[in-house]
Amino acid sequence: MPKRLLTIPRDQDNVVLKADGKEVRLTNLRKIFWPDLGLTKGDLLQYYADVAGVLLPHIRDRAMVMKRYPHGASGKFFFMKRAPSPRPAWIRTCSIAHDSGNVIDFPVIDDRAALLWVVNLGCIDLNQWYARCDDVDRPDYLHFDLDPGVGATFDGVLQTALIVHEALDTLKMPSLVKTTGSKGLHVYVPIVRGPVQKQVWTFAKALAQELAARHPALITAEYRVAKRPKGRVLVDYNQNRWGSTLASIYSVRPRPEATVSTPVTWKEIERRIRIEDFTMKNVPTRVARVGDLWKPLLQTRGRFDLTKFL
Repeated sequence: MPKRLLTIPRDQDNVVLKADGKEVRLTNLRKIFWPDLGLTKGDLLQYYADVAGVLLPHIRDRAMVMKRYPHGASGKFFFMKRAPSPRPAWIRTCSIAHDSGNVIDFPVIDDRAALLWVVNLGCIDLNQWYARCDDVDRPDYLHFDLDPGVGATFDGVLQTALIVHEALDTLKMPSLVKTTGSKGLHVYVPIVRGPVQKQVWTFAKALAQELAARHPALITAEYRVAKRPKGRVLVDYNQNRWGSTLASIYSVRPRPEATVSTPVTWKEIERRIRIEDFTMKNVPTRVARVGDLWKPLLQTRGRFDLTKFL
């Protein structure tokens, strides 16, 4: 286990901790969030404190959609966009105007204090906006959510991922892959910021449909569930639409095994990793060993200029 910069008490329900020079009130720490594993809300907060060094660069300066599980991983959840009040003065918000005319002030997670504050609200996984707050309609990556449909297997998802990887390689587009922590895989492409979200969506749709046409026995790009053929892996381009989100890198998922959406290498995909290989209990140790495999998503160099296809 890597050395901890911040330790969540295991023998108290409510504490005030200092993180990044700010006081954070944490509550119900001994509340069980995963009954079968005996993992508590405090364990969840400790996990996020342990991986904050590699997580924060990926979610910093982006609006956060809160998915709150007040009663743990198997309990009911609800979505919340607007940052709740009252809140600490140091919680930054990102104002985004919606078609309805509403302007919503989303919370932004810039540091450990803000991370702990959001997770303390019962947010098991983190779902950040695709574009940064200074221009919320111009994302700096596109992605594909590889989701096994009814009758499809995870082996099929792995096979699909390799097909997507090969197609992106052919287009000279760098790609990164992670487990979703749920049922499938996420493939991301770092792009030069410029095209608006609808243009990114349009490109992703065209590529997904092309791959489905070439591999009809394995892949579908049919978004409508009623029309989707069974036993296929959905290459979901529609998650690139404006306002949509996916569970972020290093997010714990509300699954029985407390699985984590974890960056992996393409060699690990070839070796046929499983979703259950990466959990809240072992990911901090993995990160200490291999570092952040998704660092290229943060770098200026090596991004693909999507305007070549627009």
